[in-house]
Order: sequence, then structure tokens, then C-alpha cells
Amino acid sequence: MTNATVVVTGASRGIGRSLMRAFAAQGATVVGCARDVDGLDDAVAAARTDGEAAEGDTAVEGVRADVRDASEVEMVMDVAAGVGASDTIEVVVANAGVKRSESGNAPIQSESYDCFDETMAINFRGVFATVKEAAGRMPDDGRVLVPSGSIAVDAEAGMGAYAVSKAAAEALVRQFAVDAPQTAAVVDPGLVDTDLSGAGGRAPEDVAPLFVWAATEAGSDEIDGERVDLRRWKMATRSR
Repeated sequence: MTNATVVVTGASRGIGRSLMRAFAAQGATVVGCARDVDGLDDAVAAARTDGEAAEGDTAVEGVRADVRDASEVEMVMDVAAGVGASDTIEVVVANAGVKRSESGNAPIQSESYDCFDETMAINFRGVFATVKEAAGRMPDDGRVLVPSGSIAVDAEAGMGAYAVSKAAAEALVRQFAVDAPQTAAVVDPGLVDTDLSGAGGRAPEDVAPLFVWAATEAGSDEIDGERVDLRRWKMATRSR
């Protein structure tokens, strides 16, 4: 991925942190953003270490930003377009997310308006802002990846606003796929051990290669507007 620029939102921890490291290790210029400055600084330092081992002149930058604020998202994209080898952004991973209610204990009719609004603002509108602000800075062969999970398509009791927000984000990906020239895909890594999902899942670094594959090797026609999961990735790469 030498000469490619990658933007990762929600980069201070979990999947986002691992993605910064994975893309830097591939030689990409990586720009991550998050609200947690200390966590972001730590993630940037770790990614720079991985980038130093990659071929090419790898740069890793962190920008404090809240995806609920479109002007801050615009700033992130301006920084990304300015630090890479070109004035473009090749890959965007709209990873920032929040889950305020405990899984299984948040029936949608009981969600507070504040919880619903915050969840939708970050998990849905934040994805919209990320994609919208990135699109004009991306080449036609650029790629937009949005993490999601089975909860977006298979209803489960008590998942509340989180499930609704993920379903909405997936619909946004499908609409972007038919309206814009870039490739857009939903990436479902399954249950991952993060602060959002809790313990018991895969380690974030174990699913990062799925995202790298979707950003680079996966056929555009095969994933555009589609959901890409671990099974699909493993089938595509099992001969290696």
C-alpha cells in the first residue's frame, strides 16, 4: 500500500487502533482520529513503530476529532489529503462507534431519547459525515469500509439503538455504492473483544487482515455494496 493514504476514525482503541497498525505495516500513510487524545497518541506511536518496518516513506498522524461535528471530520480529511504522496485518500474506514446500553437489556421502546440520539449521531450520522467529507478527496477506485455486525440484519431482543444505528449505516453503504464511483462495503469481523462488545470475541489484531484485504485485494465488483465477513475472506485467501 505504498503511496496510499488511509483514514481510520475511532482510532484510539479496539479495531481502529489495530487497523492503524495494520495499514502502517503495509506501507500506507495513515491518519487516525478519535476524541480520546491520550489513547490516540498511544495508537499513533504504536502504528509508527509498525510503519518504520514497512517499505517506503510511511507517515502516521493523529487528529483529535468528533465525528458528530462535520467541520472536524472535514479537518481530518484535509489533513489526510495533505500528508500523503498524493492529494487523495485511497481508503476510509468509518470505524467510530458507541454502544451506551447493555446488550440484551435495551428494548427499543425503553431507550431514552438522549441515548438514541447520541447513538445515531455517532454510529450513523458520523459514518455519513465521514463518507461525505472523504468522497470528494478520493479517486474513483478508492474504497470505503464500514464495520458492522450480524445485529444489523438479524434482530436480537434488547439491542436497542445500537442495532438500529448499525442497520442504518449498512443502508448508507448500499446507497453510496450505487451513487458514487468508489467501492463501498460493510465489513463484519464477527464478535471482537473491545470495550464496545466486551470480552469473549476475537482479538482486534486478528481481524485487521480482513479489513486490509477488503481495502486492497478483494475485487471491487465482488464487494461493492456488499457485506464482507470472515468466512468470505478466508475462502478468498485459503490457498495461501
